[in-house]
Amino acid sequence: MATFTIDTDHNILAHAGTPATAENRQAFSSEQELAALATDWPSSRLIEVWNSFAGVAPFDDLKPVKKFTSRPIAVARIWQAVTRLAPVVAPPAAPVALAKRKSNQAPGRVKRRATARDSEAPPNKKAQVIALMKRPKGVTLDEIMEATGWQKHTVRGFVSILGSKGGQKIESSKNPAGQRSYHITK
Repeated sequence: MATFTIDTDHNILAHAGTPATAENRQAFSSEQELAALATDWPSSRLIEVWNSFAGVAPFDDLKPVKKFTSRPIAVARIWQAVTRLAPVVAPPAAPVALAKRKSNQAPGRVKRRATARDSEAPPNKKAQVIALMKRPKGVTLDEIMEATGWQKHTVRGFVSILGSKGGQKIESSKNPAGQRSYHITK
């Protein structure tokens, strides 16, 4: 069962277990305990507590109030809202088995990472796009998106930077179908 704390600034926190008590926090774990705490509060504090989280995520559906009809109704409404803050306890992590090393391998030694010289690695996305743009008819926005996996705004931003800071002369045009195409001129 979750335990909640409220401080003098009306901040309510949910705890999975019993929280460490602090001077400016009061703890409660049921509507009755909240009602017992609220008996000492002025009605203005109940309104301030409610309005401190009304309209804020995840309480977007709650509206601020100017007054409550009674203290029990105020406590009940606050309790219903506070129960949404129940902490989610993560499941314990599964144990990880360590892989056994070969006895002839030095401990802690890591293999060298493969480099472009070691194998024919595909070119990076920038090189792919530039190669596509150098074709005689250029390349369409959709073709770049398909080749790179980028979204439209990313492609447009890349083309803009390539033209302004990359030193490339880029022509942009629309074909009769309305598709944007890009071509690097020499």
